[in-house]
Amino acid sequence: MKIDEIRGKTGDELEYELKNLRKELFDLRFKSATQSLQSPAKIRQLKRTIARLLTIQNERTAGIRGQEPR
Repeated sequence: MKIDEIRGKTGDELEYELKNLRKELFDLRFKSATQSLQSPAKIRQLKRTIARLLTIQNERTAGIRGQEPR
C-alpha cells in the first residue's frame, strides 16, 4: 500500500486496516514458526505497511501534515 493511498483514508478506515494487517502479520508469524512460508518477504512488507499507517495516525494526531480527508 502506497503512502498516498493511506493518506486518502479516514481515521476509521486506518484503524480498520491496521487491525486487519496486524492479524495477518500474526497469522504469518505463526505459520512461519510451524511450517515454511510461500513468501517470507510478505512479513517485511506487512511490517512496513503497519509502520506507515501508524506514522500517518501520529501525524494527524500531532497536526503535522494536514487533516483527515472528508
